[in-house]
Amino acid sequence: MITRGKLSEQSGCNAETIRYYERIGLLPDPPRSESGYRMYDQEHVSRLRFIQRARELGFSAQRVRDLLNLSDRPKQHTRAEVKDLTEAHIQEISEKIRDLQKLKKRLDAISSHCDGAMESAKDCPILISLFAEH
Repeated sequence: MITRGKLSEQSGCNAETIRYYERIGLLPDPPRSESGYRMYDQEHVSRLRFIQRARELGFSAQRVRDLLNLSDRPKQHTRAEVKDLTEAHIQEISEKIRDLQKLKKRLDAISSHCDGAMESAKDCPILISLFAEH
């Protein structure tokens, strides 16, 4: 059994983030010691690492919750369900990439109109385009 501080050290996860995961139900409330300290066990450590890895891969808190629900009751769920969640996430990432590529193209076009001279920004084409009504 370890304290939240030790859990934070071992996992590299900020203590406030651990509190947040508890508050939203991703990490179950740990039992308390006689002195009132929250005491985490290996299951908490494992679950926190799962959450961190999933978040690093861009899964939303809700998607992490969904994955944990599948993991918590593996005999009631299939690999197909896990794959479906993952494929949906991949689709969302693909859409974000397309949106970011469009955004980059627009910014490249706006930026290309500015010569970057060391003159007043008053007549900067970038600023003018941002003020322009489309």
